[in-house]
Amino acid sequence: MDGLLTPILDENSPVLLQTISEHGGYAYVSMVAQAEGGGDVRAAEAAREMAWEQLHSGPWHSVLPVWRDAYTMACLHVAKYHYRNGEFKEALRVLDMGVIMGGPLLRKDLDAAIETVSVKARNDENGRFGESEAKRLVPQEVDKVELLRILPMRSLSCKRVVKSSALSLEGFLREYFLSGSPVIITDCMAHWPARTKWNDLDYLKRVAGDRTVPVEVGKNYLCHDWKQELITFSHFLERIQSSGCSASVPTYLAQHQLFDQINELRNDICIPDYCFVGGGELRSLNAWFGPAGTVTPLHHDPHHNLLAQVVGKKYIRLYPASLSEELYPYSETMLSNSSQVDLDHIDETQFPKVRDLEFLDCILDEGEMLYIPPKWWHYVRSLSLSFSVSFWWSDSENSTAS
Repeated sequence: MDGLLTPILDENSPVLLQTISEHGGYAYVSMVAQAEGGGDVRAAEAAREMAWEQLHSGPWHSVLPVWRDAYTMACLHVAKYHYRNGEFKEALRVLDMGVIMGGPLLRKDLDAAIETVSVKARNDENGRFGESEAKRLVPQEVDKVELLRILPMRSLSCKRVVKSSALSLEGFLREYFLSGSPVIITDCMAHWPARTKWNDLDYLKRVAGDRTVPVEVGKNYLCHDWKQELITFSHFLERIQSSGCSASVPTYLAQHQLFDQINELRNDICIPDYCFVGGGELRSLNAWFGPAGTVTPLHHDPHHNLLAQVVGKKYIRLYPASLSEELYPYSETMLSNSSQVDLDHIDETQFPKVRDLEFLDCILDEGEMLYIPPKWWHYVRSLSLSFSVSFWWSDSENSTAS
């Protein structure tokens, strides 16, 4: 790993450190110099703490980008010392923090360092524990009759989302994309390695167990006690395995760009050709991983969305954009794409228009993808432990504006 740091310092360090100095970061520059010259881990930690304080000096959008790059640089220096001491898990934790909180300047160097440390960490883990039997995340079929009792009122009583197999790109464009209609595509994920690998607990632990990820804790992001935590992927797996449908405080890895962080998992999936219909570009590739009972409340998104169900099952309800007024969106700008209506406990006195609204819904099974057009309202509930991937893309008309 020392060899990986050498080009970083030679190529990027002088300009970055000068820019930091110009923004008052003289103490940071001094600590980095000590970390580089004298091999002082305390100086590297001090530099990282200074950058961390800058990242939390105000709203995220107001943080100067140079301090994100400064945080990344400090993480690389701190990780170097843990690596030298054989503390591979701690080195990975520090590097992941650089990925999650840092800037883009040193991202390739972070990825290279993570690859080197990950190999060492896995070899160390295998040497201590050896191989174990594969354990499936979802070991048995979900009891649909039992689970329907926990779904929102009138679930599966209106129109179902249409299913289509062997759907051509032309057919998708003509019948669903241009008309803005949802559809379930049933047979385009069979070749994904993720279809088998992600249901193997040992595989997930091996490729991602020591990595640090952000998770949501609480019912959903609209609740007052909702919060976010940073934990290892192994710790996250332990939490979701011990959770059931009645878990009062679920832990959910939601809308996280996990595949930008962990290359092995990215290699297990493929971007569907449908995401290039419309001549736009892919905007976001996110992971949704959690226990039965996790809920994403009723909301809409600005982009085309293809939700791929890799492991487990989900219930999804959809309302067209034309019903936005009847779904009582929040007036606050930050939540204007979310409904005030809790579909699990509808207050008919406060929201009288909701009860009789027509909707589409479905149970999305393993191996199926759901196309959700822009601005369509949707509510999502996991019916089992569930691992999904969402592909957001824009069409050519909105690719520059959004």
